[in-house]
Amino acid sequence: MECRLGCGACCIAPSITSAIPGMEKGKKAGERCIQLDENNLCKLFENPLRPQVCLDFKACEWICADKNETAFINLTELESSTQ
Repeated sequence: MECRLGCGACCIAPSITSAIPGMEKGKKAGERCIQLDENNLCKLFENPLRPQVCLDFKACEWICADKNETAFINLTELESSTQ
């Protein structure tokens, strides 16, 4: 599955514990990544500064589903189940 441009769910819903440029301690679940622009596109997408955790995440049907809202719900539920 290709990532839906403008979704941004994976840049908001999950916590990220590794450093992100501009967020050296990572981010909390539900917090918008500072590298997500106003169109919900990653400013670091093809930049070597992009964190490994972000590089490792791949859009998939069971998480991303068919719309952005569902992706956000699925990622939020997945985040809460791992805590």
